[in-house]
Amino acid sequence: MFKKSTGILTVVAVLLGASLMLWAETAKVAGDWELTVQSPRGERTSPLAITQDGESITVKTQGFQGDEISGTGTVKDNDIEWTISVSTPRGDFTLTYKGKVDGDTMTGTVEFGQMGSADWTAKRVKK
Repeated sequence: MFKKSTGILTVVAVLLGASLMLWAETAKVAGDWELTVQSPRGERTSPLAITQDGESITVKTQGFQGDEISGTGTVKDNDIEWTISVSTPRGDFTLTYKGKVDGDTMTGTVEFGQMGSADWTAKRVKK
């Protein structure tokens, strides 16, 4: 009797573990998004295009001058992070975006190097 219940518990544990692995699947973020940053200079919205290969992502968006800028990052489970290097007349700096994916929306914080940080949101563009 003890051996049967131990076997059943083992099967339940294996099935539970497999279910958790499926539940923790990496978010699918590839596609077009509308990115809004609450910067010190006010709200700024720009297009964001993401390509995804497993946990690796490449992002393309518009800089403050309207030029295309790009970067790379990762998405693991529902955590997303990417960096973009920007050249300005005042020097080069890096923007680091970190956030959470929740279906067709994302929220997070962007670090402007020594210039501080700001909140950001993104919503998937429906086609």
